[in-house]
Amino acid sequence: MNDLTFWLIFMGAALAICLSPGPDLIYIISRTIAQGTRVGLASAAGLWVGAFIHVFAAAFGLSAILMASAEAFAAVKYVGGAYLVYLGIQALRSPGSKFDLPAAGLPRATPGQAFRQGILVDLLNPKVAIFFMAFLPQFVRPGHGTPSLQLVGLGALVILVAMPIEALFVVAAARTSCFFREHPRTSVWLDRMLGTVLMTLGLRLAFFEQRQ
Repeated sequence: MNDLTFWLIFMGAALAICLSPGPDLIYIISRTIAQGTRVGLASAAGLWVGAFIHVFAAAFGLSAILMASAEAFAAVKYVGGAYLVYLGIQALRSPGSKFDLPAAGLPRATPGQAFRQGILVDLLNPKVAIFFMAFLPQFVRPGHGTPSLQLVGLGALVILVAMPIEALFVVAAARTSCFFREHPRTSVWLDRMLGTVLMTLGLRLAFFEQRQ
């Protein structure tokens, strides 16, 4: 696979993941509706910091597996690919995310408190750790630097792609949430897009390894 194809696949996958209406996006939109843009952006920043910690943890753990055995690392990639296919099927079957946000029920917080809460929300979500462990190894390439640095760099790129997208959702939170309430099929098609991308990534790994 040449560099252009690799980066097109990776950035396309990262974009689909960031656009998918998931718990993180619903959380920051809820915060924004409850207390405004500053608190919403602070909550988003907390989620990004938590995600960076997950990336470093995933890179450290996966690098340790690779040092122990190349076969074990290959097994992790296959299991991760299967998990991505599973997530893709779940997304394809999803009826769409609901944006009925309980904004009034959220306790009020300062931007600093919202930032810290955002970190905890992300760190305490085991699905984030599992996702990075499954997603990042699919893009580790021999001869392109140490796996640990590749994993950290790729994970950081996913988060950097998420930053402007989530910030835009925060700035336009009220309008965005109303739009999704009035057009529920939009979130369905976003889930369909994510499902297709995740299934393609998982299957790409199996067929690529067979060709090798």
